Amino acid sequence: MITISPSARTLRSPYYQSTVDDGVVSFTLYNSMFLPTGFGDPEGEYWRLRNGVSMWDVAVQREVQLKGRDAAKLAQILSPRDISKMKIGQGKYIPLCNHLGVLINDPVLLKIDEDCYWFSIADSDIWSWARAINNERQLEVEISEPQVAPLAIQGPLAEKLVVDLCGDWVSSLKYFWFKPAEIEGIPILVARSGYSKQGGFEFYLLDKKLGSKLWNVVKEAGQKYDIGPGCPNLSERVESGLLSFGGDSDHTTNPFEVRLGDYVDLKLEGDIIGLPALKKILEQGPKRHQLGAIFKEQDASSYPIFEWMTIYHDGEPIGSLTNRTWSYQLERSIGFALVSRNVNAGEEVLIETEAGMKASELVELPFV
Repeated sequence: MITISPSARTLRSPYYQSTVDDGVVSFTLYNSMFLPTGFGDPEGEYWRLRNGVSMWDVAVQREVQLKGRDAAKLAQILSPRDISKMKIGQGKYIPLCNHLGVLINDPVLLKIDEDCYWFSIADSDIWSWARAINNERQLEVEISEPQVAPLAIQGPLAEKLVVDLCGDWVSSLKYFWFKPAEIEGIPILVARSGYSKQGGFEFYLLDKKLGSKLWNVVKEAGQKYDIGPGCPNLSERVESGLLSFGGDSDHTTNPFEVRLGDYVDLKLEGDIIGLPALKKILEQGPKRHQLGAIFKEQDASSYPIFEWMTIYHDGEPIGSLTNRTWSYQLERSIGFALVSRNVNAGEEVLIETEAGMKASELVELPFV
């Protein structure tokens, strides 16, 4: 058995012991934290998410807090999306880019107060990036990490459970909006959000010492809906066409190549990181686009890949397969293809896998 040696650089979430007690069998490292990746029944966990309700430890979605007189100004400098009309209690999906227009994270931005914003980040160090830009611009913003730990409740029955826990007002909460609440003395923010297309909510725990208590409260209330532990589900997220930053993107990927162009506001003016480069990229035309790939063989390997696999068309390399999983809906191995714009959906390609060349068809996303 291979184990990961613990250290102060491998952080445990407030829900870590609860996931261990509930039978977690695997973790990955994400934002220097342990992220559960399975509880021993991949197909059961998939169908629970599709048909019922699942609870996930997603404390790895760490928060980058901007607080101070210039917090809104800095948040806009970092965001190539217009946030000027955001209300307190509103969130927005943001494709953060560097000066070259390269995607460096895809967080949800939450407006906590007029002088306080949180970037709920994917896997990369945005604290250092934000501090560098803040110091360079000489703004009055304190950048820190608040003691917050998200817990996801996902699936078509998630809303019924969250209504039971919080009240009927939950049903009127808009997507990415959030509201403070308290469950049995546990302070949280309730957000309609989550890394699935099955609907759901995230509880932003505001007191990390209460992680086990919150886990148990949700677990107990969810018994009537047959709740069970889970995690961001690879099969569901690939079928649904959800991007994994850092997995489906590389050090040259821009938002237009991975279907995030709708989240970029090119009409913005002023000091916004990456905006001039993004305008130029769109004017010249992105070189790649993201499609789906369906393997022809039903028994093609469906194990997650350790590195991108080269895709060939007419004998020439035209891009890469960036993920691979088994689709329980299509009963085929599927994955994302980041390929040249010279090839399109409907064309057949060969993918160089660990088991040799495998025939696949390119399709539009999402798969399901």
